[in-house]
Parts: sequence; structure tokens; C-alpha cells
Amino acid sequence: MEKRIRLSVVSYLNSKPFVYGLFNSGVQKNAEISLDIPSKVAAKLEYDQADVGLVPVAALIENDQLEIITKKCIGSKGKVRTVVLASQVPVEQVETILMDYQSRTSVVLAKVLAKNFWKKSFNWENTTSGFENKLIEKNTAAVVIGDRVFEIEKRYKYIYDLSNEWLKFTGLPFVFAVWAANKSVEKKIQKELCDAFNLGLNNLDKVVSSEEKNYSGIDIFEYLTENIQFELDNEMNKGMQLFFELAKKLEPV
Repeated sequence: MEKRIRLSVVSYLNSKPFVYGLFNSGVQKNAEISLDIPSKVAAKLEYDQADVGLVPVAALIENDQLEIITKKCIGSKGKVRTVVLASQVPVEQVETILMDYQSRTSVVLAKVLAKNFWKKSFNWENTTSGFENKLIEKNTAAVVIGDRVFEIEKRYKYIYDLSNEWLKFTGLPFVFAVWAANKSVEKKIQKELCDAFNLGLNNLDKVVSSEEKNYSGIDIFEYLTENIQFELDNEMNKGMQLFFELAKKLEPV
């Protein structure tokens, strides 16, 4: 790359193939790469602290300056496993939902499902760091995303996979994050980034080997190949456009 570019990448397991590609393709030599939670990626692009990011798709609704620059994404056709609503009671008995501060898209997805699929109103409450480690009791549930779900998924009686709930509701896959830029990016740079992402996706065995020590007891290969979809195909795009349409109809909470 001729021009140094600032990249913000989600730090979860589902983005590790992209991270592997960026650091093993030569891209990192002329780029500033930061690993962030999804909401911070969106904020960095919004406030011009990054040029390109693996941005939560809800940010595209809020910021019309963002432009998708590759066909690579983080999505799921059914169970994604790491975006859930956790509780000790069925959703019919839930009164309050805690909103994961690390996510925009997943919280909006929960609100879309609440209005259109579960047909239920909830009290929505903000959270701060470490909220997922506190016991969620009685009629309270929580949206929890990312690697922390691996730690809490056996702690609660009811784990609603939000991507799977979306599939039940719409029959479509769900897109959680896309590679987007807040300014024009040269075609040459777009190609170099896409080549880097493909490098990671074509070397999942090496990704798994490098991450096994960090995810004890998790079948990383199964997760990356069965739960996560990395290509923004026509069906994924249909799901994303429907999500945009329904999200724009939500009342502010």
C-alpha cells in the first residue's frame, strides 16, 4: 500500500480470519490496525479516527457517509452462537432487557424481534463493562454478544440465538458487520484488503492453531465454518436490507 490507512477491526473470534489475513499479507506494513469492540469501530469511523472498519451494520443506518467496500462480512444463516438473549425465564415472562454496551446492531436486532416477532414490549436498560458476569435473575434478560457468550451460555436456562430467531421470523440470514469506509478508498487498496481477507479465510487451519490456546474447550473450526458466514451474497444482502427497513421503523427507546 502506498498510503498508510487506519483500520479498525472487531476483536472477537469471528473476525480472526480477517485479522490473520491483515497481519500475514503485508497490509500491516503500511497500515495502522486497531482491535476494538463493535461499538468502538462504529465510533471511530464516525469521528474520523479510522478510515476503514469492520463496522456493525446498524451504523450504516445512522451514518449515510459509510460505504461498503468489499463483499466480506460477518453474518450467519441460522445459529450464530455468539449473539444471544440470555435469561432464566422464557421470553414471554421477560420484563426488562439489558442492552450490551459493546453492540449497536445486536441490540437493534433484539428490538426488531421484540416488536415484530415476539410481539412484546420490554423495559430497555443500558449496561457497562462486566454486566454479563452479574447474575441475571427473575424477569430480566440480557443481550450478550461476542466471545463472552462462550463463558455464559451454560449459566442460563434460556439462550435465544438472535440470528436464529431472525431466521425463524424472516427466513433470511443476518448480517452483523461489513467492511465499510467513511471516505473514498482507492480500488487498489480495496483489492489489497480483499486479498488479505481471502488469505485468512483460506488458511482457517492456521487461524485455529494460533487461537486454540485462547479458546479452551471451543471448537473454533466448527464455529467459523458452521456458525459464521463471511460472504455478502444475495440472500445475506436481502436480510440486511430488510433489517434496515424494520430498524428505521423502531421508536426511540
